[in-house]
Amino acid sequence: MKKVYFFIFCLFIGIFINSCHDKITHKIKVYHNGNILTMKGDKPTYAKAIEVRDNTIMKVAYTDEDEKSIINNVYAEVVDLQGKTLMPGFIDSHSHLVRFAQSLTTVDLTGSTNLLEIAQKITNYIEVNKLKPDAWVIGFGYDNNLLPEKKNPNRDDLDKISTTHPIFITHASGHVGAMNSKALEEFGVDENTPDIEGGVIERYPNSRKPTGYMEETAFLHYANSINFELTDEDLMRFINQAEDVYLGYGITTAQDALLSTAEFPLVINMITNNRFRMDVIGFIDLKTSDSIVETNQEMVGKYSNRFKIGGYKIFLDGSPQAKTAWLEQPYVSGPARYRGYGIYSNADVEKYVEKALDDEIQLQAHCNGDAAADQYINAFSNVMQKRNTTNNYRAVLVHSQIVREEQYTSMSNLNIIPSIFVAHVYHWGDVHIANLGMERASQISASKTALDNKLAFTYHQDTPVIKPDMLETIWCAVNRVTMSGIVLGENQKVSPYEALKAITINAAYQNKEEDIKGTLEEGKLADLVILSDNPLTCEPMSIKDIEVLETIKEGKTLYLKNNSSI
Repeated sequence: MKKVYFFIFCLFIGIFINSCHDKITHKIKVYHNGNILTMKGDKPTYAKAIEVRDNTIMKVAYTDEDEKSIINNVYAEVVDLQGKTLMPGFIDSHSHLVRFAQSLTTVDLTGSTNLLEIAQKITNYIEVNKLKPDAWVIGFGYDNNLLPEKKNPNRDDLDKISTTHPIFITHASGHVGAMNSKALEEFGVDENTPDIEGGVIERYPNSRKPTGYMEETAFLHYANSINFELTDEDLMRFINQAEDVYLGYGITTAQDALLSTAEFPLVINMITNNRFRMDVIGFIDLKTSDSIVETNQEMVGKYSNRFKIGGYKIFLDGSPQAKTAWLEQPYVSGPARYRGYGIYSNADVEKYVEKALDDEIQLQAHCNGDAAADQYINAFSNVMQKRNTTNNYRAVLVHSQIVREEQYTSMSNLNIIPSIFVAHVYHWGDVHIANLGMERASQISASKTALDNKLAFTYHQDTPVIKPDMLETIWCAVNRVTMSGIVLGENQKVSPYEALKAITINAAYQNKEEDIKGTLEEGKLADLVILSDNPLTCEPMSIKDIEVLETIKEGKTLYLKNNSSI
């Protein structure tokens, strides 16, 4: 009998020791004494405290008693939020991580207001980096709307900077750009170069000679051909630098929304070397690179060292600020009856929709104008009707700038998710007024219309078009103020809470990750952001001034402002 008691005693001691060891080896943190915004439900809900164990939210306390219970866990590190706001990490619903990383290696032309300023920035870059006389110079971020007469640069302007360096500069929209004579020579572009469908190679009047300015598919064709001449380690380092920027804005999941066979080897290197620190969801260029999906099935919908393939991407039109977006009614500025242009025929778009449905994965389509939106909506309607299905694998209409009210209703009926580039209101709202007239411009980024149609809309910044500043985006959605101070579309304002849903739970839904991300709930990943103020209670015009203090990915702090504690 004594042996039995001794055995039971030893068993309990073993269980106790194992329990202690388990608690010690698994990191436990408790966050409390702040505004813990769960983003759960249709109205704001706050918790008293949350307990994080390793990478998972284990407990969410809503009462004083439950808060005391998890705070008193002797194995937990207790974090006093000191009245700050903690909420789910922000989720990117559309950007270009690799292109943003590449932009970090280029001349930043953002904010240039004249050609001399562009020339000075490029010349300084050449001198500071001691470039060889024939080395490529790549610039990004100029905006013709800030330049005299809103004219895009051409080869003549860029030749004044250098005729030995090939120079290639990209508009802030990423849809148009220009190159000098040396770059045209390197690409073999001359009078005999054929036009490219879905784009423009601008020519001098009464001539076939290229001016160096290009749009859409023509521009992208040559942009994707540039060799940055960087080592694999250089490129991976720039990806990590790009991640640092996203994390500094509170983002824990990012996208690369256009990957082709040119960029995918870099992604493979990142995966193989386990270099991604945040989750990255890639969308494959369906026109040129669908083979990536076929040969990497293990990554489709499943993370491999923090990267997964989310679906396909296509372009149906261009940029409204560059006036290449495809509209039903003409622009009010520029040539008479000019409406921009589409990229594909209706039949081609339906084929792309069929391919996505065949492969049972999401299709994202770049649609800024209402003519492009019609083409996409009609393609899905026709294909889904033909197949007698209601499942489109959460198709996404990206940017959703000039989209009409009845189109949002159709999107709701088809479960097409609008991912809205709402920061257009501030960054290019005044340009849209000039290009579209006040009536149409006031209804760009129509968030309230999407909300009224019960659509789980999302927000994005299309980085590198603008920085992935989520709080500026929320400010834009709530206030809808242009750079000149005009309130653009009072009827399209949404509440701060609905705006925050667009970058948390709605974005998780778009990414098919609502079961693990987007809200603070037990069992979900501990993807968190700590803010200096509460976007729901601060003065609405102050939302953009809120600071990200800490970004936490699966329980691990990846960004800490000024390396200081809360």
